[in-house]
Amino acid sequence: MSGKRDHGGGLDAAIQRYGGTRADWLDLSTGINPMPYPMPRLPADAWTALPDQGAFDRLYSLARNFWKIPDEAGIIAATGASAIIAALPQTHKPGTVCIPGPTYNEHGAAFGAAGWTITEDPSDAIVAVHPNNPDGYLWAADQLDSPFTIIDESFGDVASEQSFIHLANRPGTVILKSFGKFWGLAGLRLGFAIGDQAIISKLTDLLGPWQVSGPALSIGAEALSDPEWADETRARLTTDAARLDTLLTSKGAELVGGTTLFRLYKVQDAAAAQHQLAQNKVWSRTFPYAPDWLRLGLPAHGRWAQLEAAL
Repeated sequence: MSGKRDHGGGLDAAIQRYGGTRADWLDLSTGINPMPYPMPRLPADAWTALPDQGAFDRLYSLARNFWKIPDEAGIIAATGASAIIAALPQTHKPGTVCIPGPTYNEHGAAFGAAGWTITEDPSDAIVAVHPNNPDGYLWAADQLDSPFTIIDESFGDVASEQSFIHLANRPGTVILKSFGKFWGLAGLRLGFAIGDQAIISKLTDLLGPWQVSGPALSIGAEALSDPEWADETRARLTTDAARLDTLLTSKGAELVGGTTLFRLYKVQDAAAAQHQLAQNKVWSRTFPYAPDWLRLGLPAHGRWAQLEAAL
């Protein structure tokens, strides 16, 4: 599979069509926390020196503590979960892979590019996005027992009690974590693969040295050492997601699902709804395979009035 895949974002194209500047727009097309982790002060050598092993070790130690990673599981960080998604299919000989959808389409693209056949048969491999994007579906552990099992928890930190991190020491299993969503630091490009030591070792070879920048190592370590911020953020997201549901359902939308970082609604005509919102400088997400699905992320505090006016 090649070419441009369907994703949220694309605000530049919206601006070109509807006008305005980026500052005018409320971009709700992604599931990124609109109130991100605050930037810590960085040491000067985070920018000037090659990342050393000590920085990686610190990050991994804090990650193990934060996510309660089993001691037997391996861990590697990379420039976003997307870099890991692209490399993971190359850790095994191509076979058949089950990627139940609709879901995040980079998984299918990566497996297809690596020569795998995408089927409904999980006897070789399965990819489960947990919670799923875009509908928020939560998997059960007994559904995930393929010889090669990828559990994408890029949105999992909003509901840490639902995590399958305890399966990370199981042979053939890899769990993905993303820093772009819950921490709101998509531009940092930081993601993790956690799981079977043999697979993590192959990923290490594929990704090469210095696969994470010095600033990302420092910022990631600070964030993972701040569980109080995480707890407060989960509570705020829960409140804001409920507020969004109340607002949209009062306008006739029907809740389909989602997480506390994004909500998926059924509307009469998603393209028309997106157009109406865009005329008021609010950008949303539609799906080519579901013409009545509209997905919205959360506004930052201080930006709710713009969404209310657009509706």
